[in-house]
Amino acid sequence: MLTPQPMKHVRILALREDLPLISLALAETESFHPDPRQTEDEKLAPLVDCSYQKEYQQARSRLDKIRQVIEVPEADMSEIRVVGLDELTEVNAWLGEAWESCLRHQEAGRELDERTRLLEEQETALANFAELNVDLGSLRGEKRFLDFYVGVVPRENVRRLEGALGLAGHLLFKYMEREGIAHVVIVGPTGTREAELGSVLSAAGFQAVPLPHGLDDSPGAIQAELKQRRATIEAEQAELDQAVAACEVAFRDELVRAETVLTLAEPFVTLDPAIRSSGNLAAIAGWVPARALPALEKRLAESMTHPFSLESRRPTEDERPQVPSVPVRSRLLAPFAMLVKQYGIPRYGEVDPTLLFTITFLVMFGSMFGDVGHGAVLAVLAWVFRRKLGRFYVFGLLAGGSSILFGFLFGSVFGYKTLIPAIWMSPLYNPVLMLQLALGWGALFLTLACVLTIYNRFAVRAHMAAVFGPHGVVNLTFYLGLIWGAVSLVTTGQFGLVQALLTGGALAALAGYNWFHMQAPIGEKILMVLIETLETVIGYLSNTLSFLRVAAFSINHVALMIAVLTLAGMLGTVGHVLMVIFGNIFVIVLEGVIVTIQVMRLQYFEGFSRYFSADGREFAPLRLRRRAPAA
Repeated sequence: MLTPQPMKHVRILALREDLPLISLALAETESFHPDPRQTEDEKLAPLVDCSYQKEYQQARSRLDKIRQVIEVPEADMSEIRVVGLDELTEVNAWLGEAWESCLRHQEAGRELDERTRLLEEQETALANFAELNVDLGSLRGEKRFLDFYVGVVPRENVRRLEGALGLAGHLLFKYMEREGIAHVVIVGPTGTREAELGSVLSAAGFQAVPLPHGLDDSPGAIQAELKQRRATIEAEQAELDQAVAACEVAFRDELVRAETVLTLAEPFVTLDPAIRSSGNLAAIAGWVPARALPALEKRLAESMTHPFSLESRRPTEDERPQVPSVPVRSRLLAPFAMLVKQYGIPRYGEVDPTLLFTITFLVMFGSMFGDVGHGAVLAVLAWVFRRKLGRFYVFGLLAGGSSILFGFLFGSVFGYKTLIPAIWMSPLYNPVLMLQLALGWGALFLTLACVLTIYNRFAVRAHMAAVFGPHGVVNLTFYLGLIWGAVSLVTTGQFGLVQALLTGGALAALAGYNWFHMQAPIGEKILMVLIETLETVIGYLSNTLSFLRVAAFSINHVALMIAVLTLAGMLGTVGHVLMVIFGNIFVIVLEGVIVTIQVMRLQYFEGFSRYFSADGREFAPLRLRRRAPAA
């Protein structure tokens, strides 16, 4: 599973009239990845007649638009057959007529939505004046003798504002109060002390509420009118829903046929960029997994009536970047493959890191989040919400299972240490050992990452980079010598001559390689070699120390639960139970998120960045789309 699947470049020569049949056969095998690169044979050129492709694109666009209005059934794939241009054209024409009918329903729905939006805006605006029993139209616009100010003010400022307005010759009427905010109307003579009045209103926290346009009656009358308008809109919406349902029933059979025809025609359209032709002869190029090649050739032989030729060869060195990599196909590894894909696709020839990523992720997550109860909660939640999580629920099950396993090793159940005996120990009671194990794990992880880097570079024929490049053989020799010397220093008090020769020799070899491959003045070369050598030493030390977080979070998880249980012990019976429940919920959410982030950080930056190029091409074979896309 770590080694990539060998790929073959395939070229199929056949009659041009057999292209639709060939595309269906290739789609059924789901093993042919089209290669759109220009062929070396100058006698063959891309297809000129694109009538089929144009009809398909227009028909697919119309069907997608219809899907926005009514539900389109799934295709009937009981019979796999070739779809000709005449049938495709006929279906496209019918879809055009069907779309015109659906368009009327869609426009009617948009009009109703717009009327509903406007109605809701007016209802929201009217809510500010619901208890003001006056004609709202009389308050809008300029008056000859009186000024009206409608707005809101904090309740505690109403009495003070009323007194200040009285001195200015204005009256304040409070007509509604909600959530500590008073809705008021201020009336006074026009043109008197406007500047002074403005400062008074501002000091009291007054905010004007604009009077809504289109509401020119009393709030009660307007509410009755809006209620009637809403009833009318709801009735029209019900009629429209009935019309759409009737349209859906009437079009159902033809829509099934249209979806089926387009599904069967899609492989030929998708294959178009990889087709080259001249006269009646056509050639199709693509990539096929080596083990799937016999089945593909057999399927073509069974479906073809005219002669054809199939040529296959291994990828050349210069086209390796173009070769697609077949992803891992495993139900257990699927969610972890998705996380790997977020970083990138492995280049053809490189090791697929999915299996290694899965194992190391679960080990680190379980050790940092080890608790039987917490792991069981994660697993149960993943199972309960498996439909919403899709394939990702397996991730929750495995992560919860890892936490349960380490919970038994640590003897922890929801933070309690007395419910089950620890098979091994509690991290908090032996932190030095946990730190030592974390450093050992980091050294093992980085060593494995360097080994994979070396393998990947040799696999793509980058021999010098495999030996002298970053994380290559020389770097690995230095790192192993450094780790060996550090262990010897701790155990015996001496670094060791052999270890010193390994580390010093590796650094000297690396410095010499950089020196002879650097084009620069002498002084600059000396400076750059010293910097790069020092960077190598510091980099490996800091990267190893990064794994101390595995021990730190393992200890932190235990310490948080001790804090929760200590607080619970200081409370009464009810408080104790509530503190234990909510404390565990807090720890599960907080620690679960943080631990996941930390593990992903170690995987991406300490692992993938070393041996994973992430610039490969994903294997995307030609296939029949069995289900219609979601609206």
